[in-house]
Amino acid sequence: MHIAALELICLGHKTSATIAFHAGKPFTIALYMTHSCSKLLEERCNRILRDMEGSLTARDRVGIQDFVLLDAYTSESAVLDNLRKRFNENLIYTYIGTLLVSVNPYKELGIYTKKQMDIYMGVNFFELPPHIYALADNVYRTMLTETNNHFILISGESGAGKTEASKKILQFYAVSCPSTKLLDNVRDRLLLSNPVLEAFGNAKTLKNDNSSRFGKYMDIQFDHMGGAVGGHILSYLLEKSRVVHQNHGERSFHIFYQLVEGGEEDLLRWLGLERNCQRYSYLVQGECAKVSSVNDKSDWKTVRKALSVIEFSESNIESLFAIIASVLHLGNVTFVADSQGYLLGIPAQVIQVGLTHRKIEARSEEVLSPFTVDQAVYAKDALAKAIYGRTFTWLVNELNESLANKDSSRKTVIGLLDIYGFEVFSVNSFEQFCINYCNEKLQQLFIQLTLKSEQEEYEMEGIEWESVPYFNNKIICDLVEEKFKGIISVLDEECLRPGEATDMTFLEKLEEKMGGHAHFITHKLADQKTRKTLERGDFRLLHYAGEVTYSVVGFLDKNNDLLYRNIKEVMRQSKNAIVKHCFPSTEPDSKKRPETVATQFKSSLVGLTEVLMSKEPWYVRCMKPNEGKQPGLFDDVLVRHQVKYLGLMEHLRVRRAGFAYRRRYEIFLQRYKPLCPDTWPNWKGTAAEGVECLVKHLGYKPDEYKMGRTKIFIRHPRTLFATEDAFEVCKHELATRIQAKYKGYRVKGDYMRQRQAATKIETCWRGMKARREREKRAWAVKVIKRFIKGFMTRNQPACVDNTEYLAFVRQNYLTRLKENLPKTVVDKNTWLTPPPIMDSLTDHLIYLYCVWLPHVQLQLKGLTSSIFKGTKENYPHSVGIPFVDTRISKPHTFPQYSVPVVKYDRNGFRPRFRQLIYTGSAAYLVEEAKIKQRVEFNNLKGVSVSTLSDNFLILHVQCEDIKQKGDLVLQCDYLFEALTKLCLVANKHNFIKVVQGSVKFDIQPGREGFVDFKSGQETMIYRAKNGHLMVVSMKLKTVWPFNSQNEQIHFLNYY
Repeated sequence: MHIAALELICLGHKTSATIAFHAGKPFTIALYMTHSCSKLLEERCNRILRDMEGSLTARDRVGIQDFVLLDAYTSESAVLDNLRKRFNENLIYTYIGTLLVSVNPYKELGIYTKKQMDIYMGVNFFELPPHIYALADNVYRTMLTETNNHFILISGESGAGKTEASKKILQFYAVSCPSTKLLDNVRDRLLLSNPVLEAFGNAKTLKNDNSSRFGKYMDIQFDHMGGAVGGHILSYLLEKSRVVHQNHGERSFHIFYQLVEGGEEDLLRWLGLERNCQRYSYLVQGECAKVSSVNDKSDWKTVRKALSVIEFSESNIESLFAIIASVLHLGNVTFVADSQGYLLGIPAQVIQVGLTHRKIEARSEEVLSPFTVDQAVYAKDALAKAIYGRTFTWLVNELNESLANKDSSRKTVIGLLDIYGFEVFSVNSFEQFCINYCNEKLQQLFIQLTLKSEQEEYEMEGIEWESVPYFNNKIICDLVEEKFKGIISVLDEECLRPGEATDMTFLEKLEEKMGGHAHFITHKLADQKTRKTLERGDFRLLHYAGEVTYSVVGFLDKNNDLLYRNIKEVMRQSKNAIVKHCFPSTEPDSKKRPETVATQFKSSLVGLTEVLMSKEPWYVRCMKPNEGKQPGLFDDVLVRHQVKYLGLMEHLRVRRAGFAYRRRYEIFLQRYKPLCPDTWPNWKGTAAEGVECLVKHLGYKPDEYKMGRTKIFIRHPRTLFATEDAFEVCKHELATRIQAKYKGYRVKGDYMRQRQAATKIETCWRGMKARREREKRAWAVKVIKRFIKGFMTRNQPACVDNTEYLAFVRQNYLTRLKENLPKTVVDKNTWLTPPPIMDSLTDHLIYLYCVWLPHVQLQLKGLTSSIFKGTKENYPHSVGIPFVDTRISKPHTFPQYSVPVVKYDRNGFRPRFRQLIYTGSAAYLVEEAKIKQRVEFNNLKGVSVSTLSDNFLILHVQCEDIKQKGDLVLQCDYLFEALTKLCLVANKHNFIKVVQGSVKFDIQPGREGFVDFKSGQETMIYRAKNGHLMVVSMKLKTVWPFNSQNEQIHFLNYY
């Protein structure tokens, strides 16, 4: 069972919580925190829940994330079915204990981001879904805790993603390790060593566009704080033959194409190269110079940058590219003096002699013997391979110098072994033989270390160890490497013996010595049925991963890999610094033949095994789901084959020996304690006692589990599944209870805080109110005192005591007088009785009032007379009626005038009761405090009235927009007063027109209406048949013929 435990720390608050949830059907625990805290919590939880996948509770859909928990663990079909389920759900990683199985998805999954790295940093191995980051983090933390060395073995078929896996691990360490300027420099060099090695050691093959054609072991050195402080690289069996020959659909090493396609013009000109791969014999044999998935120009820039960061000198970089170019030129040699010898720093004539003659020593003399054409071609290709192979070795050494840690203090190490996987092609040659031998050795080591670690764990926990049946491939390793009897020994013997040794004589020797071996078959040794599947030049080995048939053609030449001594002497004359280093003059020039390739490879494997045996192992098994590199396609036959040759079944059987599941007591109890009332919510005793109580409550049988010193061991996955299913039922109820308790706690806390805050606010508010009341009362007391003193001294001359009181009396009298002024100047009896202090001023006030009132009214009446005299029929009847300040309410400073009116709709002429209000800048038509229309005085074009006795007026408004309202048709009982006030307020005295008969007005821009006026027996207002508004008014009798003097007399008589 895997638990996801996420500690959520609310920044800025002393609040933390730990949520444990299962990696299957997620359930929610809602935590109500402060805004910033809850936001961090929500983001973290959502990210984890999105990335979690079902392990046990969703096992039918997405499979099980640890093969150890499979019931049918011995069945390849069950393993295959589990892989397929997970692959279909884009879950490419699965565990076998601590071994990680990775299936190449051939598409981007978005699971290698910085956020993903953060999630897996510092988390226990089984707490999150399987991931390459989980393995890398666990290795790193184990190394720091135990201060010992570890290595990660990454293996798999070409195209399965081994190189990418090693990159992801390096990237993870680059982000997760401590950072300083010095450490960052080391980190950058470690990361950038990858593109350099890929350029010089990787190539396109039929199965992979970026296939590693060499084995690589990289040590990353860490200090005691966990910082990466250095590194070291070992390389194994570079496929040098690829330089001179490629199968159809394959390419040589990337660096050749990168140089030709991406090199700067000046550089290519100096190197004598053209920007066309088709010009070079070594680059066109596979007829695949261009690859859609590879961008040689971009990769060239990356390599150049990497060489600079790793601090290669410019002279070394120039020498390096000169060597690469010289190899291309060598491929085009046709045994005519070549002009490009300067790239190697060797005269052309010297190179010509070296490639066309062989030096033979006869007694004390040296004789140059010319080559045949075939010998010359062989010498040329051998030189090209030697130059490239030794340059690659020099490059690795330079990288090691750049990565070397200068501090002599003790360092812990994590090794990354990116080694070629088991290879089975239609035609398998010497390279496949070496590669598969390497995998046999690693499988042997793998089983030994796995059994060892399992046995050590059982012994440490005090659990009886049960022997595990497994296929011991030592018999195959001995078949290949045993001294004097093994295939390598026979091959070396055949290469070194005098006489005409051929590939077929080598095969005959094998048949002679290996004839009775159960894992070795040839055409001659096979039965009649098997013989049909073998050619006469083939032999077949029964590897741990299955049968592989090898063709002996080329075995001797590839194993010899000889370079004539006189060619070595030619290369020692080079002025190219790298060539000079690769062919040192101090190199022993013994007549004894050098070690063969197979022997060298065997020795390097022995050294690698010793290195690995001294470290703690971790494994990544990479697989490819199909041959076509297609996303979403799972080829059962291909995957089954890889499951077999990667040794997954053997490893699974070892891991399942005895007990399928084991976990520390503390972790097991923490997860499953809700299932037992005695252990929930807190167990008081030791974790082991708590687990014992828990399993008894769950009804575990004695043969289903064992109690170790620090861990519980469960034998069958079904026992664990039953426990997990019970927890699946329990956890929802548990979540509800936790929610209820937590919500209650939060709500209670919120209530207490709110009540405390309310009490504090009430206290402050009451205090403020009390202080204000006290100040108000103190002020009132002072005012009352002054008022009483002023009242008592009111009849005395003005002094300090009565000044305020007398001022109040005066103000009060004037205020009352303002509201109760006489209506006429002759009405002196209704004048308010003044207080004694105002007696002397009363007569003066009366005089002013009698002079001012008629004067103002005369001005207004005069303005009215100038407009309407002799033009409006009912004007004489308005002369005697005085004008007032307002007709609606008491006058205020705002508005300046208001009067009730009847407004007639522009469409239909329906009457509406409104108020017409004047302000300083506009006239408003209002309905119960709601403004219906506003007319700016600047936009008022004029006012029209009729000559008859009606009370209609039409306000003509300037309209520029069709959405604006048109002219106003109004009826006002105080027509003359309203128009006179309008003239004064708008400051427009000549814009009122008295019209006879009919008045035209704008309903809206472009649309007109009419109001017709006529006299009749009675007053009527209606809509005529022609659509006009008809206004009928009664004809009035003239009281007298008015002139200006008569108007004044009539008005003054009113007063």
